[in-house]
Amino acid sequence: GDKSFIAGVWGLYNNNKALVGDNTSIGFKLDYPNDLWDISLKMKRIGDAFLPSLGFVPRPGIIYYSLSADFMPRPEWKLIRQFFFESFFRLVTDLNHNWESYTAFTAPVHFLLESGDRFEFNIMPKGENLTEDFEIEDGVIIKKGPYHWQRFRLELETASKRVMNGQATWWFGTFYKGTLDQIELQFNVRPANSLNLSLNYEKNIVNLPEGNFTQDLFGGRIQFSFTSDFEFSSFIQYDNESGSIGTNTRLRWTFALLGDLFIVYNHNIDKLERNIWQYNSNQFIIKVTYGFWN
Repeated sequence: GDKSFIAGVWGLYNNNKALVGDNTSIGFKLDYPNDLWDISLKMKRIGDAFLPSLGFVPRPGIIYYSLSADFMPRPEWKLIRQFFFESFFRLVTDLNHNWESYTAFTAPVHFLLESGDRFEFNIMPKGENLTEDFEIEDGVIIKKGPYHWQRFRLELETASKRVMNGQATWWFGTFYKGTLDQIELQFNVRPANSLNLSLNYEKNIVNLPEGNFTQDLFGGRIQFSFTSDFEFSSFIQYDNESGSIGTNTRLRWTFALLGDLFIVYNHNIDKLERNIWQYNSNQFIIKVTYGFWN
């Protein structure tokens, strides 16, 4: 439809007397979220002393601007179900309006086929004004100063309705004063309606004047539904940077319309020299949630 429009403003004040500086946070949002056009404008200003006791503020002392516009026509074609011409621009400044970072994004090619398959090509200029040296990897230090670079993405996703489906993504282009290639692969298989298996792989290849490094991340997931109310899932992940394996295993039982029981077990091991594995940590959690109608 084309009848939706959202407008909102908000403001917060932190009365902690121990904090020195600007302890306020304000913002507004204008949103036109419709099927053909989706346009939004957002702004928020977070004071440098806005540090609430409860909750988490990832980046105080900033002004954040965001403008996005998506045009999503549905052509009367046999093969293509919908186009997505997306774009957004995000800018972060300090409280004196000096720029800290920006991201622009466009999708000149992005379409969904009637089969459910999807293809996308993106262009994404980025910039960051480092106020201090940044150690991106052990021994690889990027000097402070302004940096501008250009990222590109190719992405292909096959329809999830298939027994075997997946997604392949390749980010490439410049990165600070060097280059960065990011490859993401995901393969899913559904041998039965109640069983889903997936494998994930991500590789980052970074080449900078300050140094080169490679990061690999492997993951696997199994999900099995005994019934519509009782589900088992387990996830395992390994990355070569930390040299650790982490697992997350969960049972979920929906015992009532608004009630869920979760039993979760987390386990982590680290790889030492000579391929010796050592226990790192584990965690056992039991959680019950229940909602009440007013």
